[in-house]
Amino acid sequence: MVARQRAEADNEAMSFGRPKLLFTEPELYEYAVGALGRRMRSVAELKRLLRRRVEPETEFGQTLVELIIRRLKDNGYLNDSHYAAAYSSFRRDNEKFGRRRVETELKIRGVHGEVIEKALSTSYGEVDEEKQARAYLHRKRLKKPADQKQTARIFRQLMRAGFGSKIIFKILKQWDVDEETLTALQEETAE
Repeated sequence: MVARQRAEADNEAMSFGRPKLLFTEPELYEYAVGALGRRMRSVAELKRLLRRRVEPETEFGQTLVELIIRRLKDNGYLNDSHYAAAYSSFRRDNEKFGRRRVETELKIRGVHGEVIEKALSTSYGEVDEEKQARAYLHRKRLKKPADQKQTARIFRQLMRAGFGSKIIFKILKQWDVDEETLTALQEETAE
């Protein structure tokens, strides 16, 4: 019944965009559980998602979102600590990203700093950063650079992946990259 009403509202909107549908408490809870079923989310991400489904300016809309969040937390569906731990472990093991990249991504997702630090210290506590960087290079099929342009490309890619410049320079030196290129990259990072 609700799906048919929404489909009719979509048809009425046509080229003017979708009308904003305001959810009731049970519908909003069902929507939130479905969103969490599709993928894990932080509390902040889910709040942003739910606010689009209610009138966020009103006290009722804000209270409704907070009520749904509290209910999800009480039922064990929503927990930023578990989210941060799972997210950092996945990014470390599957994507081979460095600690800095994962930290930045968790901040963007709205996870609190203390929760991030705890999750990262657990996930990356025993990780050898150089070994992780080499695993990332292997995963991306990056080989020893042949010229200055390729060296700079690999350097920037490792920086984006969350590795420190000290580790990157160590890897590049082991690849016998010429000192002139390394000096140019060091000056670039100093700026």
